[in-house]
Amino acid sequence: MSPQRSGQQFLRNFSIIAHIDHGKTTLTDCFLRLTQKAGSDKIHDRMMDSNPIEQERGITIKLAPARMEYQYRGGSADQSVEQLVARLAEHSTNQTADQSVEQSATPSSATPEPGAYILNLIDTPGHVDFSYEVSRSLAACEGVLLVVDATQGIQAQTLSHFEKAQALGLKIIPVINKVDLPSADVEGAMFELMELCQVADSEIICVSAKSGQNVQAVLDAIVERVPAPSGQPEAPLRSLLMTSLYDQHRGAVGLVRVVDGELRREKLQFAVSGVSFVPVELGVFTPSMTPIESLQAGEVGYVATGLKEIRELKIGDTLTTAAERATIVALPGYKEPKPMVYMEIFPIDADEFTFLQDAVAKLALRDAALQYVGTNSAALGSGLRIGFLGILHAEIVLERLKREFNMDIIATLPSVTYQVVTRDGQELEVKTPSEMPDPSVITEIREPVAKLTVFTPVAYMSDILNLCRERRGEFVTSTFVGQRVYLECSLPFAELITDFHDVLKSISSGFASLEYQLSGYVAVDAVKVTILLNHEPIEALSFMTVREQAEQEGRKLVSKLKEVLPKQMFVIPIQAAIGGAVIARETISAYRKDVTAKLYGGDVTRRQKLLKKQVKGKQRMKKFGKVEIDQDTFLAVLRRS
Repeated sequence: MSPQRSGQQFLRNFSIIAHIDHGKTTLTDCFLRLTQKAGSDKIHDRMMDSNPIEQERGITIKLAPARMEYQYRGGSADQSVEQLVARLAEHSTNQTADQSVEQSATPSSATPEPGAYILNLIDTPGHVDFSYEVSRSLAACEGVLLVVDATQGIQAQTLSHFEKAQALGLKIIPVINKVDLPSADVEGAMFELMELCQVADSEIICVSAKSGQNVQAVLDAIVERVPAPSGQPEAPLRSLLMTSLYDQHRGAVGLVRVVDGELRREKLQFAVSGVSFVPVELGVFTPSMTPIESLQAGEVGYVATGLKEIRELKIGDTLTTAAERATIVALPGYKEPKPMVYMEIFPIDADEFTFLQDAVAKLALRDAALQYVGTNSAALGSGLRIGFLGILHAEIVLERLKREFNMDIIATLPSVTYQVVTRDGQELEVKTPSEMPDPSVITEIREPVAKLTVFTPVAYMSDILNLCRERRGEFVTSTFVGQRVYLECSLPFAELITDFHDVLKSISSGFASLEYQLSGYVAVDAVKVTILLNHEPIEALSFMTVREQAEQEGRKLVSKLKEVLPKQMFVIPIQAAIGGAVIARETISAYRKDVTAKLYGGDVTRRQKLLKKQVKGKQRMKKFGKVEIDQDTFLAVLRRS
C-alpha cells in the first residue's frame, strides 16, 4: 500500500538532538511502535541503527529518516507526569524559573485540527565526529526535540546542538527522558532546561522512552508546536541533499528534503556539482525504503540516482531539474565534510594489500567522508593513508575492516593536517610527517585549533583546566549552570586526538562531557622529528611536535626502540633528529663473540690479530648492515603511550 499523501498543513518535519546515549534512538523506536508503521514482526530495538556497530556501541553514526502517519486527536499528557510538573512548579523558588514563565514561548501556530498527520523524523548522530550530519538534518526541519537524560542533565553535545537549532530559528520542544530510573533528578534537569530554553515548566515533557510512559504527549506536542513546512508547491524544484548512502541495486541514493516544487522522475541536476541523472526510483522511509511516484514541497524522502560513485553526491547540495538549474538560487549550507585526522594502515600480511584496497573502496562507497590514497613504508610495505573526521570515525572504520572483511591490519599513530608556508610564498597542506618539506625552506607552520566545550561538575573544574594547560590549551570563558560549569577552551587539535578524552573522563570520574569544533589555524613552532636507525631514516616512525617538547618526545621514542629492537652483530645507533641536528640518541651494543676461544696458547700476536680482524668486520657490518623492523617491534613502538 502506498503511503498516505496530505497537504503541507498536515506535514511536520522534526529532528531529535541530544547528547550521546541520552535515549534519542530508543525514543525513535517508541515513536515507530506508537504509529505502527513497522509491522509487529519487524519491530526491534534500535531500528534506525542498521549497522551492527551502531547497535553494539549504542551510538548513531549515520542520520536516518523515518516517515510516520499519526492520528492526532487533541493530545492530553499522562496525568502522573502532569502532577510531577505541578509539584515541581510549587517548589520552584528560582528567579530564573519565574522569569521563564513570563517569557514562555507560545506555540508557533494556532491549535491544529484533529486528523491524520505525516511526521518526518530525521534521527541524527550524537557524537561530535558526525556533527556535519547533524547540521544537514537540522536544515531540513522546522522543529526539534531537545532530549535530556534525567540522570545526567544537560551535557556538552546537548548545548552545541541547541545553539545550532536556535541559530536556525527552529521550534524547540524540551523533553526529559529516563524519568523512571531511581537515580533520575527530574527537578534538577527541569530547572536546567527552563534556564537554557527560557520556557515554562508546563512546556517541558517528562517521558520514559524505555517503558513508553507519556511518549504520546511528545507526538501531540510535535503536531501542536512545530510549524508546517512553508515551501512553495508551484515554484521551481529545490531540494536539499541531507546525506547519501549506497545501494547495490539502486546505486548512490540521496536523502532529500523538498523545499520548493515537486520532485518527479525526470532529468535532475545538482546546482553546485553539476552532476545530472534520471532517477531510477523515488520514495520515502517507513522506515524501510518505500517507492512513491513523486515528492511534494515539504516532504522528506530519497532519490535513487543509479550513479555508481557516491562521491558525486555532495552533502548539502541543491537538487533541481536540469532545465531550471541555471535560474534557481541554491539553498544555503553547502559544506563538504573535511577529514582532519589521518592514519596510515598496512596489512599484517603484505600479500593482502589488494584485499585491503578493495575493502576500503567498498567502505568508501557508503561513506563519502572517507578519503584515502596509497602509501609505502620501508618498514611495513604497501598501505593506505586514510583521512577521517575524528578519532571515533577512525575507530568505526578500523573495526569494520576487521569485522566485515576479516582484515588483520596495523594502524600508525594519528596525525593532523598542518599548513606550511614556504620561502617562495607557497602554502602547502601537510597531512603526514613524511610530507613535511625541509626546514630550511619553511617560513611558517600553522596547526589546527579546536574550540573545546566541557560540561562538568564544579568540583572537577580546576583539574580540567590544568589538563587543558598541560596540553597547550587556553581557557576562554565559563558559565555556571546549577552545580555544574560550562567551560570553553582553545586547544590544539593534535593534543585532542591522542588520549585527551580518556584522561578527561578519568580525572572527572566519568562525569565530564566533551564537544569540540575546529576554529581555524594558528602559527606554531612545530618541528618534524625524524627517527634514524643506523643513520637511515625510518619515516613510519617520524612524528610532528612542538619544538619545546621535541627532545622529551624524541628521548621517549628512542628509549622504547632500544628496549624492543633485537641486537645485531654490529653496534646500532638509534637517533632522533630535527633536520641535521640530533636531539636524542641511544645505542644498542653488538653481540660479543669470543673469537679467541679456540686458542689454547702460543704467541699473543695471534690473539691480537683475531681481535683486530673482528673489529674490522664489525665496522664493515655497521657500514653496510641493514636493520629490519619486524611487525611486533613496530606494534610495540606504537603502543608507547
